[in-house]
Amino acid sequence: MKVIFINGSPRQDSNTLLGIKEMQKIFKQENIDTEIINIGSKEVRGCIVCGKCGQLGKCVFDDIVNEVAKKFESADGMVVASPVYYSAPNASVQALLQRLFYSSHFDKTMKVGASFVCARRGGTTSSFDVLNKYFTISGMPVASSQYWNNIHGGAPGQAAEDKEGMQTLRVLARNMSFLIKSIALGKEKYGLPEKEEREWTNFI
Repeated sequence: MKVIFINGSPRQDSNTLLGIKEMQKIFKQENIDTEIINIGSKEVRGCIVCGKCGQLGKCVFDDIVNEVAKKFESADGMVVASPVYYSAPNASVQALLQRLFYSSHFDKTMKVGASFVCARRGGTTSSFDVLNKYFTISGMPVASSQYWNNIHGGAPGQAAEDKEGMQTLRVLARNMSFLIKSIALGKEKYGLPEKEEREWTNFI
């Protein structure tokens, strides 16, 4: 079993990375492999809604998005971690997620999703909400914790002092591990939920 981390921080020794490493400790205890994909400093262009992915089965811009898609397809879960910039996730994270979820056509049903954000002070819950919407439109159960998944820190390493935040991430990793293992057993016994033919309705 494997979980991939999308690290949205452009800094090498960021507080966001501290949170990822805290979760990794728990996943290791739970015998779940992890991989960190650092995208915070990469130039990730936004989606242009060209529709080519419908023909190609991947994004027309052959960059980090298509690399992540291959790893996402074989993973059991994904954790998206981002610093907060002006009450929103890093723009690189948002661009990657928009193109990744729009252009990748493999079935994401019952892959487990989770996210957490890191801020000096405010904007955490609004950023957290943005990230979780990608999971909930894709049939992915969202792992929860004992509090909203955020940690606080401004200066490098400061998030380690946020004891409650770090505990929240450890609980999140344990809950996510339980969900991944439980879903694997459920798929083995019951299979995936029945799918209906998709209905598309415009508002105008």
